Formats: sequence, C-alpha cells, structure tokens
Amino acid sequence: MQYMERIQNLRKKAGVSQTYIAELLKVGQKTYSDYELGKSRIPLESMIILAKYYNVSMDYICGVSDIPNPFPRK
Repeated sequence: MQYMERIQNLRKKAGVSQTYIAELLKVGQKTYSDYELGKSRIPLESMIILAKYYNVSMDYICGVSDIPNPFPRK
C-alpha cells in the first residue's frame, strides 16, 4: 500500500475531513486532496505530523510496514 492510500484510510477511519487535516498541516484542502490523490508529494514534516496525530509509526504511514505500531514518544 502506498502512502497516499494509507493517509486516506487513516483519515477516514478517524472520521475526520480533508479540511480538518489540511488545517492541522497548515495547507489548503486542495493541497491535502492532492496528497491523497498522489498529485503532489507530501512533505516529510507533514508525514511526521500525521504519524503523531494518528499515533502510528512512520513505517506504517509510509507503507513500509502493515503493522500500525504506535508513534515512538521520547
């Protein structure tokens, strides 16, 4: 699974809108939609914010692993 599908599935599972996540990332809704559609690459900083928000590891959110381990906390 590619990260675009993963971030879309995580958002839908959390029951939040693209607009809400876009505000969290400080981007427009269209920009976030483009991330989910694969039209634009999502910046690393935004991926980290999403991983923290959904409490999943970067490996999971990037599609490297299918195990949604929690985001590591310091």
